[in-house]
Amino acid sequence: MCTGRVDLRFILRALANGNDGVFVGGCWLGECHYITEGNYDALSLMHLAKKILEYLGLNPDRLRIEWLSASEGVRFAEVMNDFSAQIKSIGRLGEAEGLDHMELCRRLDQATQLVPYIKIAKRAKLAMRLSKEEEYLSLFSTEEVEQMFDEAPSYYIDPEKCYACMICRNRCPVQCISGDRSRIHVIDQEACIRCGTCLKVCPPRFGAVQKLIGEPAPPPLPEERRLLRKGKGEKSEEPAA
Repeated sequence: MCTGRVDLRFILRALANGNDGVFVGGCWLGECHYITEGNYDALSLMHLAKKILEYLGLNPDRLRIEWLSASEGVRFAEVMNDFSAQIKSIGRLGEAEGLDHMELCRRLDQATQLVPYIKIAKRAKLAMRLSKEEEYLSLFSTEEVEQMFDEAPSYYIDPEKCYACMICRNRCPVQCISGDRSRIHVIDQEACIRCGTCLKVCPPRFGAVQKLIGEPAPPPLPEERRLLRKGKGEKSEEPAA
């Protein structure tokens, strides 16, 4: 598999599954077998991933990327032995950083849920082709990643303003908005990629979609309260107890 296909989710999933480190080996820069030059994508992604691990309180040296060709068997063995020794010296994931298993899983899950947003927010830098490999070391800063997490938005449809016009539901690129013309729309927060499309397309006369920064979205409206009165655009009353 080309290193260009390595996704941030793969790295976080490997760690969440109990692996103490992640190694990515690819073709030497400038020797890609495809016109995509995917190893440059992998290089920028790995440096971003290291900064994300640092933000999560994990040792960034748990990630490593190296360039290897098919004819370099001896070098491959040396690199893997060195990486294995490095991971052993760092210690078990979480334990070495002073995190219990539940807190480790919580932090990794937090980052995993934000992967689509991260790729949207940093797509310009992730696509950059720098002239020297050393320049990638400073491509992402610690402060930049902290800001990215702190300012990660959530989108919420205010049930008092939603008139079930279906526009946001139909335009959502990942189809994470449920509802029909008789039901108030609700965003699936776990599936949402935080692209902001719903906010952009919501008619100004409704203004139902809200952008939240630094706070989670309120819980969705109970299913029995999502019905609209047919033809009136009025919310149904709560069923009698």
